[in-house]
Amino acid sequence: MRKTIEERRQQAHAALSDCAGEIIRDSFLTSFELAPASIVAAYWPFRSEIDPRPLMLALHAKGHRIVLPVVVRKAAPLAFRLWGPGAHLVKHGLGGLVPDIGAPELEPDTLLVPMLAFDEAGYRLGYGGGFYDRTLEKLRVSSSVRAIGLAYEAQRVAAVPREATDQQLDALLTEARVTHFGKA
Repeated sequence: MRKTIEERRQQAHAALSDCAGEIIRDSFLTSFELAPASIVAAYWPFRSEIDPRPLMLALHAKGHRIVLPVVVRKAAPLAFRLWGPGAHLVKHGLGGLVPDIGAPELEPDTLLVPMLAFDEAGYRLGYGGGFYDRTLEKLRVSSSVRAIGLAYEAQRVAAVPREATDQQLDALLTEARVTHFGKA
C-alpha cells in the first residue's frame, strides 16, 4: 500500500504543488480557530508531502509559535523545536530538515501531521516508525492537543491498516476539503 500511495501522492504533487500549499493555508485559516499565541507543530515538507510552509508563515505572522518535529530516538515520541522565518535548519534522520539543536523545545497545542495515506475514519498511514502515534498518545494524556492531517486528496483510501496503538486524527485538510473526525 505504501508504494502505491507514494506514487499517487507524487502524481498529485506534480500536478498541484504550485497551489496546494496556499489552498491548505486558506482552508485552515477559515476552518480552524487557535487560541492566541498557540504552539503549532508543522513539518518541513519531505519528498512529495503537501507543503505546509505558506500556512506556517501565515500562523507565525499572526503571533503563533511554530515548532518542527525532531526524532529523538527510535520508538520514542517526537520532540518539537521552535522555528521561525530564517531559522537555521539542519539535516536530520532520513534527510529531513529540522531546527538546530540550540532551538528551544516546546510542547504543541495543535499538530499538522503529514502522511502517506488516510481513510474516512480519520486514521493515517505514515512511514512505519510510529512517531506521531506515540507523540499523540503522550500529549493526549496531559492536554487537549489537536491533530490535523495534511494530505492530497489522492492519498485517500478506503481503510488503512490499523493497530491498537494508532491514534485517530481530529481533522484532515486536503486541497479539496476539510473533514472532521470524532470530537473535532
